[in-house]
Amino acid sequence: MRYKLFGEHTGLRVSELVLGTGNFGTGWGYGAERDESLGIFEAYAEAGGNFIDTAGVYQGGQAEEFLGEALAGRREDFVVATKYSMPAGSRGGILATGNSRKAMVISVEDSLKRLKTDYIDLLWIHMSDGVTPAEEIVRGFDDLVRSGKILYAGLSDFPAWRVARAATIAELRGVAPIAGLQYEHSLVERTTEQELLPAGKALGLGLVAWSPLGGGMLTGKYRKGEKGRREGFGGNVFQPENSPQRTEILDTLIAVAQEVGVTSGEVAIAWVAAKGSLPIIGPRTVAQLENNLAAANVRLSVEQIARLDDASAIPTVFPYTVLNGPGTRQGYTGGKSDQFDAPALSVA
Repeated sequence: MRYKLFGEHTGLRVSELVLGTGNFGTGWGYGAERDESLGIFEAYAEAGGNFIDTAGVYQGGQAEEFLGEALAGRREDFVVATKYSMPAGSRGGILATGNSRKAMVISVEDSLKRLKTDYIDLLWIHMSDGVTPAEEIVRGFDDLVRSGKILYAGLSDFPAWRVARAATIAELRGVAPIAGLQYEHSLVERTTEQELLPAGKALGLGLVAWSPLGGGMLTGKYRKGEKGRREGFGGNVFQPENSPQRTEILDTLIAVAQEVGVTSGEVAIAWVAAKGSLPIIGPRTVAQLENNLAAANVRLSVEQIARLDDASAIPTVFPYTVLNGPGTRQGYTGGKSDQFDAPALSVA
């Protein structure tokens, strides 16, 4: 396992694969029992993993409880990230959910108890509620950082314009920065690349991608009749093979995997990593974890990545349909587009 710096606003060194704990517990009627969950954690730790992603809502609070048990006696060896905004444990009322400072404080206090720790390394807002002002979010994060309850703050499943506004407010006010950005990204969910990925890179955020396997679809297991998340989670967090393009994506993925001599799931995770994100792996068994971890050793060629890119390509959206046109480029470079060495990284 190799380690990466978590964005440009921290000195935090995290493992290249993140362990997601959405399957820790059976509170949702599908997941891993306690012993299997602890076994997954142990195997991940033994492989050198140190970045754990959880949430109060996962399995009705069981995920955090199991994680708290696993961390006993070695809390300082791991970066623990949890989330708030959704119903967690016995909390589900209107004041304990959403993005408000009140919901933030309630959730953090409850998570600390379940995790059996006195601080959280990284607190994510699980998803935008669309109504809480960025000023309130930024102030709430800063208060928690100053109190020592959290060390870093991040946004998950937010529109790019809201991420940019929150990050800018924090920067201008000199308070705790927005340090990370989390989003769905895979060969079957590439719309993230239109706005979120460029925004995250330009703002120097630590980038984390959930569901790199498309809910298991990219492993090819559903073609073999397996059920997995397709039925276990009632179709949630699952990308079906429901179009000719998705069939082509999976066919290309399997072909590349055969060339490399690995599984299609390993290639799918490696492709996400090659795009600049830290993939979250969310195994339900130790066997699944071992396969996921093997992705860290997969090195795809430029040609293989290009084939996967072509198979999974999505239409360009405005304003990039205009901005990236050759005529436009010639216009804003004074007719010297082919002579201008533009930086690879977008600017904020």
